[in-house]
Amino acid sequence: MAPRIGYVADLPLTDRGREPKLKKQRVLLFARPVAGRPDQVQLATLDGQRAWSAELDSLVRGIVRETIAADAPPAITGVGNAFHVPGSLPGEGETQVFLQTKNGAPVSLQILRRPGEQPRWSVSLGDIVDESAGPPRPNTLLWYRLACGLPRQLPAESLESGDSANAAVAREDYAMVLAALGPCR
Repeated sequence: MAPRIGYVADLPLTDRGREPKLKKQRVLLFARPVAGRPDQVQLATLDGQRAWSAELDSLVRGIVRETIAADAPPAITGVGNAFHVPGSLPGEGETQVFLQTKNGAPVSLQILRRPGEQPRWSVSLGDIVDESAGPPRPNTLLWYRLACGLPRQLPAESLESGDSANAAVAREDYAMVLAALGPCR
């Protein structure tokens, strides 16, 4: 990386309607190199320049560490199969949602319902379903992969149940997972 780089940023005016002063401002840049110009970068997104803070720096470093790890969670590309199996008691059951990933690695969601309790959900990375895993911590790579990679609704073609009541519970459980994850930021 060149010791001094240049880039173009479209920034909002200050509260006084003036251009912001950028000299000596500490920022985090999310950018890519410009071919043939080692002293230039292109911001990856419109908000690719962020004011530096210790909290943001720590968050970015943590996610980068997770991204380059050998066991990094894969990118989610869609929903494979989903089904709900009712339990032996009224209000009891389990929904499983098998996700499609960029590298073909297995990822699944499990939602458990027990009478008189709030539904609990977990995510498993691997062939073995790990109900004790729980949901991902917010602002981790796994959280990001799910919050930003899952479709906003359970696709109808993914439902394996011919029973409309079981399909409705599977849709409800999927919506509960999306709500628990929160918006993709």
